[in-house]
Amino acid sequence: MSESRESFTDEEYAFLRHVRFGELPPGVRPEERVESTESETEPRRDRPDPTGGQHEWDLRAGGG
Repeated sequence: MSESRESFTDEEYAFLRHVRFGELPPGVRPEERVESTESETEPRRDRPDPTGGQHEWDLRAGGG
């Protein structure tokens, strides 16, 4: 059996995206942007410091 595959146009794909996700929020203008004060390598402050030894971290990471 052969399945026929429909090919959508760019306009049809745009319509389907709009139906699924709605409109995008307005873009942030350059004058509204601020520089980040935290480094991406700093630990997150919204979670507690990690506890446990190496064995516990190995278990969390899927190691044995």
